[in-house]
Amino acid sequence: MREGKIIYITGPTATGKTGRAVALASALDGEIVSADSRQVYTGMDLGTGKDLEEYGSVPYHMIDVTPAGTRYNLYQYVGQAWQAIEDIENRCRQPIVCGGTGLYVETLVKGIRLPEVPANPELRSSLESKSLAELTEILSGMKRLHNVTDVDTVKRAVRAIEIEVYYKEHPEAASATRGDAAVAARSVVIGVDIPRDVRRSRITERLHKRLDAGMVDEVRRLLDNGVDAETLMYYGLEYKFLTQYVLGLTTYQEMVSGLETAIHQFAKRQMTWFRGMERRGVPICWIPYNVTDAEFVERAIEAVKS
Repeated sequence: MREGKIIYITGPTATGKTGRAVALASALDGEIVSADSRQVYTGMDLGTGKDLEEYGSVPYHMIDVTPAGTRYNLYQYVGQAWQAIEDIENRCRQPIVCGGTGLYVETLVKGIRLPEVPANPELRSSLESKSLAELTEILSGMKRLHNVTDVDTVKRAVRAIEIEVYYKEHPEAASATRGDAAVAARSVVIGVDIPRDVRRSRITERLHKRLDAGMVDEVRRLLDNGVDAETLMYYGLEYKFLTQYVLGLTTYQEMVSGLETAIHQFAKRQMTWFRGMERRGVPICWIPYNVTDAEFVERAIEAVKS
C-alpha cells in the first residue's frame, strides 16, 4: 500500500477547483475524490455543478453515490471517502480530494474516523417526548454544534445525542473522532485563491449559464421522479430556490435574484470556514486562480514536496 501525501484542492465555489484537480491528477497519475456534500446525489447535476466532462480520462469517486431524495450525512461520507482513498493508494495511485465542503475536507485532513454507533432503544424512549428545541439544548450541552444538520429534525437530534452518549461510554471509539496525527501529517491542502469581485462575477455568470442549460427542467424532472419538494429545498441553494419557483411560490426574477444573493453568501461562509481551518492548525497553500494549469501543477507539487 502506498502511503504518501494526500492532496486536497479546495476553495470557495466558482474558482475552478475541478479543472485544477484534473490537471494535477493528470500529472501525478492521480484519481479524484469529491468533497462536495451535494454531488453525492444522482440526478442532481446542473445544480451541484458536477461538470463531469471536465474529468476526461481521470477517474473520480464520491459522485453519484446515493439517490436524490435521500439525506446523506458526514458519517456516510467519511466512511466511503476513506474507502476510496485507501483503494487509490492500494493501487499505487495519487489520491486528490477536491471540493468546497469545508466540514468534509477538514474531517479527512485531520484523519478523523466516525465509528459505527448502534441504536440505543432505552435512550430513544427517554427522548421521544422531547421537542426539537429541548433536544437541541441537550445536544449543545454535550458538544459544540458545528453541523446544523444534527438538529434539523427531531430524528437527527435524537441520533446525535445517541452518538454522543455512546462516545462517552466508549472512549476508544471517541478517540477515533479526534483525528489521526499521522494522517494529518501527510495531508497537503491547496486552496484556489480568488479576489472577491472576480468570484462574484464568476458566480453570476455561472448561474445564468446553468439556468440556460436547463437547471429548472432538472428540478422539474426530480419532482416528477418522486423526490419530494421538502427534501429538494433541504438541499439548499439552487434546489431550494428553483423548487419554490417551480411550485409557483416565486416569480422567475425573484428566484434568480434570491438565488444569486444566496450563492454569494454561501461563498463568503466557505471562506470563513477555510480561514477557521487555518486558525485550527490546518495550513493551506493558496495559489492564485488565474495562473496557468502548468504553473498551478508546479506550485502544487512544490507544496507537496515541502
